[in-house]
Amino acid sequence: MLLQRFLIRLLTMLITLFGVAVVVFVVIRVAPGDPIAMMLPPGATDADIARLRALYGLDKTIVQQFFIWLSGVVRGDFGTSISLRQDVLGLVFNRLPATLELAIVALVMAVALGGTTAVLGARERGTAVEAGIDIASGAALSIPDFLWGLVLILLFGVLVPIFDISGRVSPQLDLPFVTQFYLFESILRLRFDLTWDLLKHMLMPAVALALPLAAIISQLLKQSLKEVLDLDYVVLARVKGFSETQVILREALKNAALPTLTLVGVQFTFLIGGTVIVERLFSYEGLGNMAIDAVINRDLPLIQGIVLVFALLFVLINLSVDMMYALLNPRLRHG
Repeated sequence: MLLQRFLIRLLTMLITLFGVAVVVFVVIRVAPGDPIAMMLPPGATDADIARLRALYGLDKTIVQQFFIWLSGVVRGDFGTSISLRQDVLGLVFNRLPATLELAIVALVMAVALGGTTAVLGARERGTAVEAGIDIASGAALSIPDFLWGLVLILLFGVLVPIFDISGRVSPQLDLPFVTQFYLFESILRLRFDLTWDLLKHMLMPAVALALPLAAIISQLLKQSLKEVLDLDYVVLARVKGFSETQVILREALKNAALPTLTLVGVQFTFLIGGTVIVERLFSYEGLGNMAIDAVINRDLPLIQGIVLVFALLFVLINLSVDMMYALLNPRLRHG
């Protein structure tokens, strides 16, 4: 059952990636603007333009260009960036770790905050505490992440300058890193001075991304907990003398968390997509910031590479969540 489910999802994933590749390839080529014209000085001749168009394969039909690019992608060659003159895959993998670290930190914050408020709201159901949590969740959800970012910059970057408001790490620091996963590597190397500096740059964009997701987690998990708390086995736990907090954490949470797990996986993909604007806002050196530069410069190979990597992340995360849900749910595991 699980193997069949996995194979079906894998086939769906491949079809989705192919569809994304087709759509992004066609859309960015029918959009106005010529990337070659942006590369050349005003006095460039028609021969110069034709030479560059041939160099980047833009003199062929869209169908020919697509299959040439797709054959390269299958081989691991995403082409060369028009604006940066570097290998697209190398550029993407150089920036991707920064975005993943930011998204993971934001996810941890969202789960911690949303889970805590959900448990508190379920324990205090029907009281003013639950009403206050609902109001706070509604406010957090109604404000988009980039607006939270602006508020945080104003509060903790300008009025009370506690955190850094731009960049990923202070430029004066010596960075003895082997990988681009600076935060994780600094922890493994026990370089907590670098860890703290990285967190000071990452905290505000991570909070901006985490708040809307925390509100969603809080509302869904709280509702699931309230439904589970009326079941017989939970009532039996109360009869045994467990406190309400113990009942929630030891008995109700493990069953109520399953629907939330699926939601977290789906929302995590949106959270990664949301890093595009937030990274730009904080001048954070991640893949989202590079994506905006690529669009501004009409860098077709780089845009294609970034979008395809984002799509691959989305489908892999959804596949992982689906498989995890199937493993944790006995009805699906033994069905």
